Parts: sequence; structure tokens; C-alpha cells
Amino acid sequence: MSILLHGSAPTFGAVAALRASREAVYRAVWRWHFYAGLLCLPFLISLSATGALYLFKDEINGSLFAYRTRVAVQTTAPLGPDRLIFNALQVEPDGVPVSYTDPAAPDASALVTLSKDGRKRLVYLDPYTGSVLDRVDRDGEFMMVVRGLHSLSYFGPFANALVEMVAGFAIILVITGLYLWWPRGQTGGVVSLRGTPSRRVWWRDLHAVTGLVAGGGLLFLAITGLPWSIWWGQQLRTWSNAAGLGQPAILWAGKPVSTVPMRARLPDAGWTLQDAPVPRSQPAGRAVEPIGIDQAAAIVTRLGMPRGYELALPVGTDGVYAAAAYPHDVAQQRLISLDQYTGAPLVDVHFAELGPVGRAIQYGIGIHKGEHWGRANQFAMLAFCLATILLAVTAATMWWKRRPARGLGVPPWPRDRRVVATVTLVIAGLGAMFPLTGLAILGMIGLDLAVQVARRRETA
Repeated sequence: MSILLHGSAPTFGAVAALRASREAVYRAVWRWHFYAGLLCLPFLISLSATGALYLFKDEINGSLFAYRTRVAVQTTAPLGPDRLIFNALQVEPDGVPVSYTDPAAPDASALVTLSKDGRKRLVYLDPYTGSVLDRVDRDGEFMMVVRGLHSLSYFGPFANALVEMVAGFAIILVITGLYLWWPRGQTGGVVSLRGTPSRRVWWRDLHAVTGLVAGGGLLFLAITGLPWSIWWGQQLRTWSNAAGLGQPAILWAGKPVSTVPMRARLPDAGWTLQDAPVPRSQPAGRAVEPIGIDQAAAIVTRLGMPRGYELALPVGTDGVYAAAAYPHDVAQQRLISLDQYTGAPLVDVHFAELGPVGRAIQYGIGIHKGEHWGRANQFAMLAFCLATILLAVTAATMWWKRRPARGLGVPPWPRDRRVVATVTLVIAGLGAMFPLTGLAILGMIGLDLAVQVARRRETA
């Protein structure tokens, strides 16, 4: 018996040490999960709410704003862009024409964008009669407001950078949340709820189960949103274009180009092509006249440009007609630039000609916006948005129920400093993939250390 006892004692000690180590790791991960949630959950609520609205952009525009986006279909042929621009200038006489947007359907209105006093004005017109339906500042148009709130671009570059930081923290939230959810012998809180809403454990289980279902969607939304971020997204675009994996640079080879990026002429030039240089027209002589926007529109239509394209007018003697279409069918996306004097296509980019990184990101953006698979895509993204809001609500409720009378209620660090250092290094490594998030993590580590030092001095 004594031999058995001697043989068993180390085993019990090893099991106890393993349990203590797992408990320490759990506490360290929980603390970082708490920190990440504390920082980004308010932003995730805003992103989810505005994103849910933007998913139904067409439906909202076609109902609440039908007075300016929908027209009666007539048997007569629609008026040409030149006449519609003329009519738009009658109500905005000081405006300078910037672009014309083709009606996306027979019952859709046409849109003329004018520049006036440093601002862009949108004029909606009936393409059959030429009557003006409405006019509004582009920055004040409802969906532009929603889009600006979604990206925080209304509040400047620093606020926009916060969205990039939050996206990185969202990825950390999903990874740490999966670790915290992972079953460890408990009978509930994995796919079922324990207790009642009056108890904290019910909210904890609802948070965990919702996170399990919605975590993949939140991860997808964060990853597909990052390409639009102010720093990380720009670096990815620059790298992919330089590597020939994004913008098809060969299509610009040997052609005169300007230093103006395509996004300066077409706000919706698409993620991959927004940094592409605008080509330059080559006037043959002073007697050569531009072809005019009616002929330019006829040419891009003849070339197979999808309906709903935006056609930007030339700027200067070497400017071009630049048209872009980004329909819900991602594979039909296209960009065409025409010489303003001859009408010859200078650059004609089909979706299939983009590099693999460019195509993958454009697909991801289309799915992110609920445009790729119709209603199924819309409602799936809506479900993820609502689930993210539920995650935030359950997290706040859990915290409220466990908060101390005084203090923030931050989960305590485990006593094993090696575990603390290891988990923190892993989190910092994840943050290094997204530098703005990484900088925030370094700031949090510094603040945490400063608080601990201050507490030690108080108790000394």
C-alpha cells in the first residue's frame, strides 16, 4: 500500500499543478478579453447599428426617399446626360458639373453631381422629363451620413483610425472569447443557458452562446472591414499593387497618366483601383473638340458597362471621361477611361483582370455590404450585426452584476507572472499584425503597470 501511495502522490501533485496553470491562463486571457471589450464594445454597437442600416441602402432609398430615387417608367426614350446636366444647372446656376450617374433601372432617377463653394451637390432628375426631383448636399444625403458615422470619417482622421484599432481588438475579442468559451467540464454555458435572467450566470451563458454563434461573423466583418482602414488598409493596397496582386498595372503601361488618383474623380472607384492614376487625353490640335458627355455615355454603354455607372467629366485639356460601375454582382464591376477628344478607351479594367488579392478583397467587401447573394447575404450580415449588439449588452450586464461597490471590476491577474507574461506576449503578437491596435495594447500594458506600481506604493 505504501508503494502505491508513493506512486500516486506525484500524480496528484502534477494534476493540481496543471489545474492551477490552466486557471492562471484562463484568468490572464479573461483580463485581456475584458480590456478589449471595454475599449471596443461601444464602437462595435455603433458600427453594427450603422452597418445594419447600410445593408438596406437600396430599400431605404427606394421607400423613404422614393420621391427622388423612383420615377414612372415611360415609353419615350430617356434624355441624354447633357440635357440633364443643363437642367441641373438651372437650379444650381453656380455649380460646376462633376459627374453624371446613369439610372440603374428603368424606374430609377438620374443623378448629377455638381461642385459648388467647395462642396458637392447632388441633383436628382427624372430621366424621361428632365424635371428636378430633389437636390441635397452630398455630405448631408442620408446614406452618406450613415456611411460617415460607420467609418467615423465625420470626426476626422484620428476618429477614423479608431475604427482600425477597434477592428483589431474585435479579432482579439473573438480569439480570447473562443478560449474562454471552450468547454472545461461544465454542464451549461456551452450551447445552453443556466439559471434565469435575474442571475449573472444566465447572462454569462447568453454571452458565451451568442459569441459562439456570432464570433465567426464578427471575425469576418472585422477582417473585410480592415481594407478600408486609414493605415492598415492603405498599406495592404500599396503592397498588393506593388506585388502585382491588386491593380493590373500592365493596363497602364506605355500610356500617359496624370498624378491624380482615380478616387479624386470617382469617389466609388473601388478598393483596388482608387489609387490608380487617371490617364491623360492627347489633343491632336487646337481645332479638335471634345466628343461631349452624350457620346461618351453612348460609348461606355456600347462597351458593355453595367447600368448605374457613374461617369466623371474631364478636368482640363488633358482630362478624361472616367466611368465606374460597382453593381451587386461583383464579377460585373468595371472601370473605363475614355480620351475626351477621340472617345478611344485608354483603360478598360474588368473584374477578372484584377490581381488575386484585389479580387478577394472586392468579394469580401461585397459580402460585407450584403450585396453578393441577395437577401440571404443581407439577412446573414444583419444577424451578425444584431448579435454583436447583443454581445455588447450581455457583456455590460455581466459587468454590472459583478462590479464592486468601488472600482472598475477588472478581472485580477493570476499570481503566476510567467503566465501573465506569456499571455500578454501572445496578445501583443496579435496586436503587431494591426499596428494601431498594437500601439493601443502597448499603452494598456504601460497603464496597467503604472496602476500596479501605484497600488504597491500605497500598501507599502
